[in-house]
Amino acid sequence: MDISDHNRNAIFERLLRPYLERLYRLAYRLTGSKAEAEDLFQDVLVKLFGKLEDLAAIEEPGSWTSRVMFHHFIDNRRRFARQRLLSVDESQLPQKSIESLPGVDDPEQDAERLDDIIRLGKALAELSDDHRLVVLLHDTEGYKLTEIQAITGDPVGTLKSRLHRARARLRALLSAGATF
Repeated sequence: MDISDHNRNAIFERLLRPYLERLYRLAYRLTGSKAEAEDLFQDVLVKLFGKLEDLAAIEEPGSWTSRVMFHHFIDNRRRFARQRLLSVDESQLPQKSIESLPGVDDPEQDAERLDDIIRLGKALAELSDDHRLVVLLHDTEGYKLTEIQAITGDPVGTLKSRLHRARARLRALLSAGATF
């Protein structure tokens, strides 16, 4: 498909608009922070804009764009893993508080909700990267196993197994009295 320069922006926006929110949520789930998610999201959009002809030729671009993001994330992760790590004083990091979360204006319920969120975050952190990714994509973001297969390249059977094991591990970690 030959796309003229003046139509590129409009075509790009029309093709990607239905997938932008889901793509950003995937970036956030992959990176775990707003700043990194925004960087990843922007990098991928720039990359996709350069592949506009390929994007226009795809019948279902949602899974394809997610796969591009996943592979870009993995490539960045590998590149940064080879770089020297810096020590960070955790006391300097912003702390999550009940005030930063939307609630029901009932301090007791809000505190319980925050505790549940923190426990779930810690439980997810205990999972392997593969298990955490599949449970977040499937159970949190609503991707189908076939879409996750298209993103990661892993067979559906492997993904089913990972999802089952991840859920079982989360249940065990979140059971009463579990500490992290």
